[in-house]
Amino acid sequence: MAPQAVIFDFDGTLVDTMSGFADIAADVIHRRFGLALDRARDEYLATSGLPFRQQLDLIVPDGPDLDAAANEFEQAKLDGFFAETFSDDVRTAVNGLSDRRILTIVSSNNFQHLVDAFVARDPDIRFDLVLGARDNFFKGRDHFDHIERTFGLARERMLFVGDSLKDGERAMECGVPFVARLGTFGRQDFERRFPGVRAVDTLSQLLDIL
Repeated sequence: MAPQAVIFDFDGTLVDTMSGFADIAADVIHRRFGLALDRARDEYLATSGLPFRQQLDLIVPDGPDLDAAANEFEQAKLDGFFAETFSDDVRTAVNGLSDRRILTIVSSNNFQHLVDAFVARDPDIRFDLVLGARDNFFKGRDHFDHIERTFGLARERMLFVGDSLKDGERAMECGVPFVARLGTFGRQDFERRFPGVRAVDTLSQLLDIL
């Protein structure tokens, strides 16, 4: 049964920002908390999909001034964030789903005003709803609940597409079908955590598997 809504993670799924973000995060974690750069980068990627402040709680739970470190990261990433654009692959996937009358929704743990500003720059891509992070409202259960109420959709008629293992965990915990966007993690990484998971190399491949 085809989904009635496809929900896209943002960073690393719709926009190729994760490598740059990982470099910035590794630098912040290394300087502030003393982790080796390689380990800091690996830890950032392993916990990606969470807000950076929550990632720090997992990576350096006893570290000092975690709020200050999170603020430094959020400020440093802005230039790279707005240097990116949506690819033709994203445009083909989103507009192709819309042509099939499938809702297309953004679900991001990036701040709401940043995601809104990014999406507004490309009016040719037709998202039905854009959800970012704000106080007590994050990617995962909060967003799925909001989508359920807004459109009257059952969880099994949604599909969440994300590039991180945490994205898959959130979907499974909430009873939402999941497709892995390969790139940040490989097919074997997802298979080890979610045996039999569907995965795509490009978002336009969704048009073939749905």
